[in-house]
Amino acid sequence: MGDFNLALVIVAIVVCIIVFLFNVYLLVNYQHPDDVNQAYFPKFVVVFGLSIAAISILMLPADVANRQACRHAIYNGACNLTLPMKDLWLAIYIVDAVLVFFVIPFAMFYYEGDQDKSVGKRIKSALLWMVTTAIVCALVLGILYGLVGKVDFSVRHLSSSTTSFPSSWEFNSGQQCIGGSGVHQCSAYSASPSSEKTWTMRATFPEYVVALATIVGSVLFAIFGGVGIACLPLGLLFSFIRRPKAVITRSQYIKEATELGKKAKELKKAAAALHQEERSGSKGRKFRKNVKEVEKELFQLEEDVKLLEEMYPQGEKAETAWALTVLGYLAKLVLGILGLIVSVAWVAHIIIYLLIDPPLSPFLNEVFIKLDNVWGLLGTAAFAFFCFYLLLAVIAGAMMLGLRLVFITIHPMKWGGTLMNSFLFNVGLILLCSISVIQFCSTAFAYYAQATAAQEIFGHTLESLRGIKYLYKYNVFQIAFVVLAGLTFVYYAAFGWRRKKPSGRFQLST
Repeated sequence: MGDFNLALVIVAIVVCIIVFLFNVYLLVNYQHPDDVNQAYFPKFVVVFGLSIAAISILMLPADVANRQACRHAIYNGACNLTLPMKDLWLAIYIVDAVLVFFVIPFAMFYYEGDQDKSVGKRIKSALLWMVTTAIVCALVLGILYGLVGKVDFSVRHLSSSTTSFPSSWEFNSGQQCIGGSGVHQCSAYSASPSSEKTWTMRATFPEYVVALATIVGSVLFAIFGGVGIACLPLGLLFSFIRRPKAVITRSQYIKEATELGKKAKELKKAAAALHQEERSGSKGRKFRKNVKEVEKELFQLEEDVKLLEEMYPQGEKAETAWALTVLGYLAKLVLGILGLIVSVAWVAHIIIYLLIDPPLSPFLNEVFIKLDNVWGLLGTAAFAFFCFYLLLAVIAGAMMLGLRLVFITIHPMKWGGTLMNSFLFNVGLILLCSISVIQFCSTAFAYYAQATAAQEIFGHTLESLRGIKYLYKYNVFQIAFVVLAGLTFVYYAAFGWRRKKPSGRFQLST
């Protein structure tokens, strides 16, 4: 038994190292050329934040494996070298909250500071914003923790009479306890309503911080996850449907390229005007709005150029490029079909297991258990895949809404062209939603993840917190998730088949 747990500890260390190295690889390949050999602090925050997000997702399968390592022990203390999962959960999510609400905002304020100012003034300005945020957050957390930072558990007072040790045991649905009929009350199902009482205790402050961060993340998760669970596979499928089916003629290419060239000149002129306006010290609301509009249009222009290059490949290897384009769209078809199966399984599981009371079936819980019976870690691996897929759905939903709505800043991720402020924004979003993904998975797979430290934190304490518990009692986030998934499916069914056209000219605010 001890050897198995030692192996689990070694695997956890190795996985953390691999995650860190993979995130360094992503940073190097996604970063913008302007950020090469500079902005080291934001880069460290990006790598560290992505590592925390990935590790937090992997911790739930690790928690399940940690529990299974001691399934033959009479009590946990009899199992050597088990991971202290509850302490690790609280530590990882306290770090998560600090990164989201303090470190990442500071790094963004510092990175986006006026480049003409000295480093000291940029740090001072970023610290001023961060301290202001810290004071507000500390006041809100302190007041809420002092007023409603308690946990209300509903319990039943059960009792039973004593009797002599019987010569035979006879129990049935009418008499589930020892003693004469009408005398005992030991069955929770047959106990009178008056036996139910509320047991109140104060939650620990770290658990309360995790709970509030989870609520904030749950709002974003319900929106982005609900949209993303549908748009992630459907986006791939409809991208295949509206793919360029043939190479356009040279005259068509010249016409489209001329229009894009005009738009590029407009963008260059607008960027120069904004740069001049920045030098003059004018940085009001209109200026920031115009900067965001230019960033949005620049991103759209790059997408239009990419689409045009697909439709008219050039160079000596034009035929090879077209063949790779066709293969790429075939890969999107395959991944879209697989993703659609997983998305439908997720939505069906939420309805069957979470929204219907009592649940019709454990569904995916039973699938994971059967896979574990086939091979010890097969079910855990499938469990980890479903959790990761949900996080990918959140990211896909955020990208879709960010490109179509006006209430969120556009921060696209592009291979070889992502600035650090976009990196930081997306890392903060991933970190904030990762808390809710874990809470959602621990609830959705409560049967499979039972008796784990994660379920103790997210399945018992969180869902019993005063004032917050009603959001989980009435499945507010699950219902919003399913509704938005359905609306997104309808949206794609109505508009997803339309072929994307290069965007037209734009006009800045004056």
